[in-house]
Amino acid sequence: MPGNKTTPLKRLFAATISFLAVASIAALFFAYREHGAVVISPPKFSPSIAHLPYYAFCSFYRMLAAYLIALIFSIAYGMAASSSRLWERILIPVVDIAQSVPVVGFFPAAIFFFVALAHGRQIGVEMAAIFLIFTSQAWNMTLGVFEAVKTVPADSKEALEAFGASGWLRFKRLLMPACVPRLVYNSILSWVAGWYYLIACEIITVGPANYRLPGLGSFLMDAANHGSNLDLAAGLMTLLIVIVLMDAIVWQPLTMWSDKFRFEFAATSQTARSLGMLDALGGIGPAMTQALRFVLMPPYKAIARAGAAMPRMTFASTPAARRTGRIVRNFFIGSLIVFFAYALGAGLVALARALLKPWPHEARQIPFATLASVMRMVIAYAISLAWTVPCALAASESPRFNRFLAPAAEIVGSLPATALFPLIVIFVIRVTGGMNLASILLILTGMQWYLLFNLLAGVNQVPEDLKEAARVFGLSRVATWRKLILPASLPSLITGSLTAWGGGWNALILSEYFPYQGRIYKVTGLGALLDVATYETGNGTMILLSLLSMVAVVLILNRLIWRRLYQVATERYRLDY
Repeated sequence: MPGNKTTPLKRLFAATISFLAVASIAALFFAYREHGAVVISPPKFSPSIAHLPYYAFCSFYRMLAAYLIALIFSIAYGMAASSSRLWERILIPVVDIAQSVPVVGFFPAAIFFFVALAHGRQIGVEMAAIFLIFTSQAWNMTLGVFEAVKTVPADSKEALEAFGASGWLRFKRLLMPACVPRLVYNSILSWVAGWYYLIACEIITVGPANYRLPGLGSFLMDAANHGSNLDLAAGLMTLLIVIVLMDAIVWQPLTMWSDKFRFEFAATSQTARSLGMLDALGGIGPAMTQALRFVLMPPYKAIARAGAAMPRMTFASTPAARRTGRIVRNFFIGSLIVFFAYALGAGLVALARALLKPWPHEARQIPFATLASVMRMVIAYAISLAWTVPCALAASESPRFNRFLAPAAEIVGSLPATALFPLIVIFVIRVTGGMNLASILLILTGMQWYLLFNLLAGVNQVPEDLKEAARVFGLSRVATWRKLILPASLPSLITGSLTAWGGGWNALILSEYFPYQGRIYKVTGLGALLDVATYETGNGTMILLSLLSMVAVVLILNRLIWRRLYQVATERYRLDY
């Protein structure tokens, strides 16, 4: 096609604009960092094992508030990004970058916009923590909505267009139902990520400023710092109880409800009801499992019936209503454009001022540190692929294994990295004599679950009639995987890879630098440079340079690899009839 000759130039231009935009806004945050740190009087917090139920409640309501905001954001942003190729080129690179910025990279924004503006009051610190949890939850949900809309079968879109459905009706009857299964799986994944990064979100530190909130995250960090294994075990047990109850009461009913929105053209048999994580924990004994099933199944069914009985909302679609909607939408978009134009201009000035300052001598380590971090990421990604793809294929063949795998992964993936510090220090660092293997293992804990949950969402969306057709034609198990399951799951695999690399970059802050029992364990890498600048020196220029190095690497990888693969996957391997 004649337009293909300019594609590399357009991609380079889009990447440059994205980099300048993110760099400018980051510089704007750091320009006000000192102002935000001066006015703070951090809340007092003394961890105690007797207050664990209260800490669990505090962490849960922060997670819930962040999730609700992330859910609204992901639906609106993902729908907007999938509405046209222009919006996709503008909005998706921003998400690609934002999900790859470590949680500590958002500390200046949290301190300035929430803590400082609230003049150090408790509400400002709470809002900052909710915002930081939001940054660990929102991006994979947004990309899930984007992928679900992009992979809607073309015949479904054509059928709606033939009936003249557009606007709200199109959203209500096609786009939103198509997003439901992906949103449910990515919601579980978002909660896993939120629990994983809870410590970083409840303990906000930039240089000398330190703000701690009561919660499970800060309790676990305090227990790890003091080497109190009893407190650490009690905190993890409390977290496990919250995770199990969430799965039994919320995620399992939602997962079964989301099965109604799969693209099927043939009748399918009902799958066996399960209690998800409680079935995965069946090792506690058949009698206990049956008792738990007897106690929890009635409220489980009641919630499902209540959801089915909820009245459906109807909206009139008149010409006046459509004109009002267009006016409101144009006003909203115009306001956003003005706001971001102002932020971009002010950010460019702040970026120029920040980069013109004398650079610290640690900046000379950035090129080698970047290479070292990328190599660890590649190794962790290869290990993640090596076990998640076979597990997803096995789950596509065995419903029983499928019911076990996701809840078990939800438990293990939700464990904060702090819980792994004793094992890593004792069994990895002391045996190998170095931090490199320990760093790769910690990156793995922040990367592999994005791949697994996205792959499970992909294999579970393969229509049963296509599987039945494969069996009728006598395809072997391997041939079915190669001809049907893997191609149909390829868009989910690419989305999982995008979010996995974002989770891996986030995990760098935990994997290349972590304190344990009064000692700092660190290895050369961008994460270590960023942590030292954040927690020890408070050097804003070094923090900014480290973040910009990450942003540059992410943009290069996304433009050269992931975006091209994603276009191929959504165009060639979309399920169409």
